[in-house]
Amino acid sequence: MLIVKNLYVKVEDKQVLKGVDLAVEKGKVHALMGQNGSGKSTLAQALMGSPVYTITNGEASFDGKNLLDLEPNARAKEGLFLSFQYPSEVPGVNILSYLRLIYNNKHDQKLSPIAFKKYIKEKLDLLDIKEDFLTRYLNDGFSGGEKKRMEMLQMLVLEPKLSILDEIDSGLDVDAMKLVSTAVNYLVKEKGMSVLIITHYTRILNYIQPDKVHIMQDGVIVKTGDKSLAHQLEEMGFAQFGNE
Repeated sequence: MLIVKNLYVKVEDKQVLKGVDLAVEKGKVHALMGQNGSGKSTLAQALMGSPVYTITNGEASFDGKNLLDLEPNARAKEGLFLSFQYPSEVPGVNILSYLRLIYNNKHDQKLSPIAFKKYIKEKLDLLDIKEDFLTRYLNDGFSGGEKKRMEMLQMLVLEPKLSILDEIDSGLDVDAMKLVSTAVNYLVKEKGMSVLIITHYTRILNYIQPDKVHIMQDGVIVKTGDKSLAHQLEEMGFAQFGNE
């Protein structure tokens, strides 16, 4: 689904990624772990096409297409989704209208406002969100947990091929983390979605079981293993891996 080869990325004059290699298979869950400043979020933003990040070398393909040739909106239409670590607040944009807009942009069969309200109900139930949530403005005045649920609601509407979840567990209590995990696990199981979870901690991996775990340090992936690698990290910390 996603193949990254020898990727180098700069932010302004700083070289952040220094030759990243990564492959995420269809329907599999990968966890990318590392300390602050190791390059995890830079990889996510670069793959999504943020203009702040300059790719200086390397390749990235998504579902057989050259990802780096596509504009950010084209990457989204191809089925790449990024859940932001800090989602923006957009006052004046009604959530129900916004969700219907992104649904109709993604699907050939458009839904009327009445039909979409019926469709969105099961997504709200999955995340334990009340219907009056839809009358609010996009992330306007939301708590951290509400913003993360909003990200998951968008993901459920779009049903992407690959979701990159950038520290989706940050600031969540246990109940909210379980709801977020339910949405992710549903799309993996029912729709064959691939997932790249970016996180510092192993607790989210108790609810979303990874097939592979990658450790990133100083702009490169220094270790890859199965989920036992996350438990090893929990016990001994990042320093044990060094920069191989």
